[in-house]
Amino acid sequence: MTVADKGIPSWPKVTIRLYDDHNAEVKIAGRSHPVNHHDPRQAALALVAERAGQLGRPVKATAVEADGSSWPLVIHPDGQVDAIEVAAKRKPIWPILVAAGLAIVLVGGTTAYLLLGREPATPKPPAVNKLPELPAPRIVPDQFIARPAPPGWAASASWTLDIAEGSAPAVSTDGSEVAVLTEDQKLVVLDSGGKVLWQDEVPKNAGDPVYTTIDSQQVLAVATPKKLLYWPGDGFERTEIELPDGADVQFFGSSPLVTFGDDGASVVSNGALQTVQNQPRFSTVLLAEGDKALIARYAGPLYWSQPGKELQERALKPPAGATSVNHIAMASPGRAMVIWNTKNPSEVIPTVNSTADGSVAATCPKVDLLRVQNWKWVPDQTGKVAAYGECVIDFIGRKTSLIQDFDPLSVTGTTIYANVAGSLSSIVPGGGKLTALPANAARPWGVAGNRAIVVHDTVLYALDKK
Repeated sequence: MTVADKGIPSWPKVTIRLYDDHNAEVKIAGRSHPVNHHDPRQAALALVAERAGQLGRPVKATAVEADGSSWPLVIHPDGQVDAIEVAAKRKPIWPILVAAGLAIVLVGGTTAYLLLGREPATPKPPAVNKLPELPAPRIVPDQFIARPAPPGWAASASWTLDIAEGSAPAVSTDGSEVAVLTEDQKLVVLDSGGKVLWQDEVPKNAGDPVYTTIDSQQVLAVATPKKLLYWPGDGFERTEIELPDGADVQFFGSSPLVTFGDDGASVVSNGALQTVQNQPRFSTVLLAEGDKALIARYAGPLYWSQPGKELQERALKPPAGATSVNHIAMASPGRAMVIWNTKNPSEVIPTVNSTADGSVAATCPKVDLLRVQNWKWVPDQTGKVAAYGECVIDFIGRKTSLIQDFDPLSVTGTTIYANVAGSLSSIVPGGGKLTALPANAARPWGVAGNRAIVVHDTVLYALDKK
């Protein structure tokens, strides 16, 4: 039968996509459920009916055939499936099933059939088609005269490019690529010499590009309110993952983490969202590394969650003079910033601990507890140097020093830029001297090849070395 969809909420968004006679995919609120079955239509409908039963109401779904044709449906908790009213010339080919038609699957349990009745399904691989050719942006040399260049860099720019207002470029970890959003809503990727490697159109509400890791491969990612987009590089088409309403994509770790407010979080694996499992009570999901999520309670310990595996606890090792964990402040790939209590109630010891084994990677001098409340964590990309508030760290030389009123802003290579008592300065940890800079000096977003990438207004400059 056909029905109107009035009164049925649009959440969760459900899509059933048929790939062939045995394979389908069900996406519920952005989470992917691969289906491999002799009747993939019936199995997919049963999976959605189970979710409808959990919600205690019908849900709307869009069924998409392998040829791209789609059909709006209403799926009830008892397995009944209705087609939403469509134009008369469109006759739905999806079966309109009543409860009895799905009784065997529903009584037997969708979970049992999904987990025990078949081999593990192989998710549909990402798109491998090449991106279409797009008009090249205007790239020209120029002089950076708007404000002082960063120390060690000339005012001459080998190449420049107009970028979207308010956007920030991304420089790959190895310095071989620069990614930007342009005024005409394109993602453009260039080599260090300013040659366009590839480009693609993006939505108007796209966020800044980020180099990250998904499925053990470096990708370039862009988040929008509705989707996470990522490209494998070399001019190949992107993969798109639909996001539930209110989802937020974070890039604090080496991989993206998708959070849902108070409703948990997901990692990205095999082209789909995978729920962070076994999160302990009173804990926070901090970041993602691959398909693993780092979780912490306020006073420790750390935990690693990975789909299909037991929760792994990581105890934090204390520095000399510490009595207990005051709190875990924040984290970045491989490291957690921890504040430790001492015998003096007003003093604490800030440390950087490994998230792999809990060991101490760096110990800062003792400070007053109130002093660390607003400290920022600014690490480099290669794990050589960092600043944790007023504590400047040389990981290679295993040295730390405390600089009064040091407020870190960014790091390029091993040079840390900061406001020190209100004045812009720079330092290279491990022996470098604090150097005062002009108040409005540019700070590089990164170094591509032998050029510093800076931005002024809506223009990106690739500055030459002096």
